[in-house]
Parts: sequence; C-alpha cells; structure tokens
Amino acid sequence: MELTFLIYLAPVAGIISLIAAGIIAKTVLAKDAGDERMREISAAIQEGAMAYLKRQYKTIAIVAVILAVVIGVVPALGWKLSISFVIGALASGVAGFIGMNVSVRANVRTAAAAKKSLQEALTVAFRGGAVTGLAVVGLSMLGVSGMYILFKDINIVIGFGFGASLISLFARVGGGIYTKAADVGADIVGKVEAGLPEDSPKNPATIADNVGDNVGDCAGMGADLFETYAVTLLASMLIGASLVGGNSFAAKEVVFPLALGAAAIIASIVAVFFVRLGASKNIMNALYKGVGAAAVVSAAAFFGIARYIFGPEGVKYFWVALVGIIITVLMFVFTEYYTATKHRPVRAIAAASETGAGTNVISGLSFGMESTIMPVITIVAGILAAFYMGGGTLEEPALGLYGIAIAAVSMLSTAGMIVALDSYGPITDNAGGIAEMSEQPPEVREITDELDAVGNTTKAVTKGYAIGSAALGALALFSDYHDKLGDVNANDLMINNPIVLVGLLIGGLLPFAFTSVTMRAVSKAAMGVVQEVRRQIKEIPGIMDGTAKPEYGKCVDIVTSAALREMIVPGAMAIVVPVLVGLILGPFALAGLLIGIIVVGLMLAMTLNNAGGAWDNAKKLIETDGLYGGKGSEAHKAAVTGDTVGDPTKDTSGPGLNALIKVVNMVAILFIPLFLAGGLLG
Repeated sequence: MELTFLIYLAPVAGIISLIAAGIIAKTVLAKDAGDERMREISAAIQEGAMAYLKRQYKTIAIVAVILAVVIGVVPALGWKLSISFVIGALASGVAGFIGMNVSVRANVRTAAAAKKSLQEALTVAFRGGAVTGLAVVGLSMLGVSGMYILFKDINIVIGFGFGASLISLFARVGGGIYTKAADVGADIVGKVEAGLPEDSPKNPATIADNVGDNVGDCAGMGADLFETYAVTLLASMLIGASLVGGNSFAAKEVVFPLALGAAAIIASIVAVFFVRLGASKNIMNALYKGVGAAAVVSAAAFFGIARYIFGPEGVKYFWVALVGIIITVLMFVFTEYYTATKHRPVRAIAAASETGAGTNVISGLSFGMESTIMPVITIVAGILAAFYMGGGTLEEPALGLYGIAIAAVSMLSTAGMIVALDSYGPITDNAGGIAEMSEQPPEVREITDELDAVGNTTKAVTKGYAIGSAALGALALFSDYHDKLGDVNANDLMINNPIVLVGLLIGGLLPFAFTSVTMRAVSKAAMGVVQEVRRQIKEIPGIMDGTAKPEYGKCVDIVTSAALREMIVPGAMAIVVPVLVGLILGPFALAGLLIGIIVVGLMLAMTLNNAGGAWDNAKKLIETDGLYGGKGSEAHKAAVTGDTVGDPTKDTSGPGLNALIKVVNMVAILFIPLFLAGGLLG
C-alpha cells in the first residue's frame, strides 16, 4: 500500500494547529482588558516576562551555536545534523515565545472577565492556555515531519530532537529558578514576616512573582512538552525504521506514529470547545471534559488509522495505543489524589501544620515518596502490556519495543490539552494578582481564586503526565541506542560487567547532582530577593501603609540575572557527563548510565513534583477553608514554610529532571558514532 501521502498530511496537521492557535488567540485578545490600573499591572508583567525570555534565548543561543558548529565539523555527524539541530532549537524557542506572548495578555482579560461571570473567566483563561497547547503540538509535528520530508532520513531528524531537548532543559531550569526564587522571596518576607496577603501591591517581589509564573509554566512547560512530543515521535519512527531496514521512508511502521500524531492534533482542536461549566459549576470537571474529549476522539481515530495502515493486524496496534491513553488517565488520577485539596494527603499535611513546620515538611516528604508507588506500577503494567500486545517476545523483542514506542506516542494524543491546562494555571494566578493589586471588588477576587485553586492542581497533574510520558519516551530512545550499538555480546551489557555497573551508578547519581544544583540555585536567588524586599520595606517609608510604591524592577532584575547565571551548570551537566562517559568508559558504560538516569530520575521527579504540589495546596486549604486558624495562624505560617520548600521541588528540580532524562538520551544517540570505537576503559 502506498502511504507516502500520509507523511505529507502530517505537516498539514501541524499547520492547521497553528492556524487554530492564531484564531483562538485573536478571540482571546479581542476581550476586554479591564480598567487602566489593570492594564498597567499587566503591562509590567508583560515587560518583565518578555525581557527575561529574550535574555534567556540570547544566552542559550551562544551554547546552541557552539554545539551546532561542533556537530557540523565532526565527520561522523555532519552539517545536515547541524542544520536539523538549529531548526529544532529555533522551533522550540518560537513555541515558547508564542505561548507566553498570549498568556501575559490573557491574564488581565481573565481578571476583567471575572467581573462578568465564572464561565466567562474560565473560557478566557483556558483558551489563552490553548493557544500555547496548539502552538506547541503544531510546531512540533511540523518540525519532525518537515525535517523527515526534507532529508528523507530519520537519523538526520535526531538533530531536531536534540535541539528541542536543549531548549527544553534550559527553559525549564532557567524559568524554574526565576519563578521559584521570586515566589519564595515574596512568601518569606511578604507572608510570613510582614503578614501581607497573596499578590499584595505592597510586596516589592509581587511583579517578579507574577512574571515567574509565566516564564516557568508557560514558556518552560511549553518547551518541555514540545520536546517530549518531538522526541517521542522521533523515537517511535527510529524503532519503526529499524524494523524495516533499507529504504524505510514510507514504511508503515514509520508512517504510523506520524498519522497518530496528526489525528491527535485534530482531536485537541475539537476538544478545546468541550471545556464548559456544567450545572455543578465544577471547574476541574469542565477542564477534564476537554481532556476526555481529546482522548476519546483520538482513540476513535487511532482505530481507523491502525486498520487502514496495517489491515486486520492493525487491531493489535489499536490496543497498544489504548494502553498509552489508559496510562495517561491513571497518571492524572494518581497525581490529582496526592495534590488536590479534597483528598487525604493534602488534608493530612494541612493537619500536620498545626504542630509546626517540621511536621508539615516530614508529612509532605512522606506523601511525595508514597506517590511514586501507583504511577510506577501503572507504567510497569503499561510497558508489559504494550510489549506483549505489540508482538514482542524475550527472544525477539523488536516488535514489543515498537509497541512501547506506540504507547508513548498515544500518550501524546492529549498533549495539546495538557499544555493548555498547564498554561491555564499561570494565567489564572496572574489574574488573581492583577485583581488584588488593582483593588477589584471582593467578588472578582473570589472568582479568580476559584480558578487559581484549580490551577494549582492542573499544574501538578500536567507535570505528572510529563513525567510518565518522559519515562516511556526515554525507554523508546534507549531502545534505539541499543539498536545503534549493533550486534553485541549479551554479557557486554550485563550488570556483572563492571563498566556497565559504573555507568549505572553514574546515571543514578546524575538526577541527585542535578537536583542539588537547581535547588541551591533557587535558594541563592531567593536570598537575594528576601534581602531586597526587607531593604525596601525598611528604607522606603510608606510601603506598608500604601502611600509609597515599591521598586518592583529591582526584584525582577535580581531573579533575571540569577536565573540566567545559574541555569548554565545544570544545562552543561546534561551534555558533558554522557559525552565524557561515552568517550572515556565507552558505549556500554553509557548504556548503563541511560538506564540509571531513567529509573532514578523517574522516581525522584515524581517525589519532588507531588510533594511540592501537596505542600502548595495544603497551604491553600488552610487559607481558603479557614482550617486550623486560617490565614495568619501558626498553622498557616508552618504551611507557608512547607510551600516554600515545595516551590523549587515542584517547579524547578522535578520538571527539570524530565528534560534532563531526555537530553542525556538524545546526546547518547546523536554522538554514538564517536563512542562506538570504545572508550579508553570500555
């Protein structure tokens, strides 16, 4: 069967997604932007966010240019890979820029819409986030399929994936350091010491905090899932090409992932219009309607695509794809259980706050570690199901590994909606800040608070999804790395080979070293913010009684400089360590490193993400429900401390680990020609 036309339909789907994003952006930006004071505050947030993003991209560009030259001049790699790498980096940057550009304008429109109704505010906030979601999946699909059509060699598209991964890592780490340094600094002085409410205009760090929400969750998450989408598609196509061998350009195993991705994009566009409040006025249910619609429409399309491409045999690939969707649903369920205010873990952490910050932190860590159990069991079950449903056996694992890759691609069926949910969070958070700072009526702040409370959970749930998809995507990448090793003796990759064991230990160490560096970076930057906020409150008369305006720009400058400075080391770590291991210890040690970082990184990312989300919502629970004395009580101060600890875990280190895992895998695949000669010791 001639399937070439399906390859050309993939970039068309990407273009349709970008057109849909543009139309939705136009409708959002046409909404009322509020009164003059609201627009003034929003403009300050816009200015800070876009200024940071431009400076961040300039910094990353230096690293990208150096890498592009290195890739181009190495004979085993070449200029085609270099060009592909540059285009991947540019596309990822554009996705982040588009998303944040709309989000920092949707915030004030959400606050203005809250004057009318909850439904109106929800629509503006969600569709503002949907622009980011559709831009991310559209550019990713357009990039991967476009590079494949241009070069007709899937191995060249590895460069695109590496470019996307590099931007993702720096955007996640830099944005995470920025947002959490500002947030921690604002909370420590504003809430704990000065007793100011959330987003008080008297707090000098308020604008920096609101800017940080956007650079961390809009630009950061957008780049993260752009890279996840591109890399997972790429991994499945690489495995499909290895099954075919020879001329695989239009092979059904290569075309199938692209067709699934194209169908999922259309499903996401349709699903945007399913997000509406029902009679219950339950915001989370309204958002989940959209995710559910994307999953159902995708599943129906997957059945037809599988049958069309593979014939009757395609039914097995439909079931494999369904495994991916089921994993997504369960990851949502488990993450929400550990991070939403209505469930036992968050309520237990809030109760632990009554006896102080120590018990709050201990309880949060306990639930964070517990939260890894069911997701990992789900991923394990999903891997086994996809492997055996795909036709894999221990003797002939190739088809089973392809099945795992297809399950990972299927998880991307809701990616557009997932990014929309994540971007919804900072939009509603900013809307609340604008309402507070512009002194809107209490009923407006009540609506923005309702939206924001759900936003905390959506951000946690989307990070859980990103972690799960990263695990399956990384496993597919490792399968390709193993394939590129060629025919090797099974004993060469056994754990009793000391070279492999050393690599395994280094891989397990890397997530801890990365987390240490990123957590310390937030702490150092936050200390600068704390000192600046204390200085202003002490030295500028009238701040606390509202007669003088704080110097907001000073805090913005502090966190901007710190984020750009501190993101270099963790970013370099992801590139330098695997290259050194491959060159010195050899490709078998690097194989051990890849397994170590996937296993340990997955567990640590889940712990950090879910503990942080639970600490945040435990604080929110005390504030909104008035439990244990409510705002200003000792329990509340303890919960704020717990939230301060959780801020960098859930928004800097945890999400950064997703990108770290995939960057390391991409480095291994890209540079494997340099490692195949064997390391100095391997």
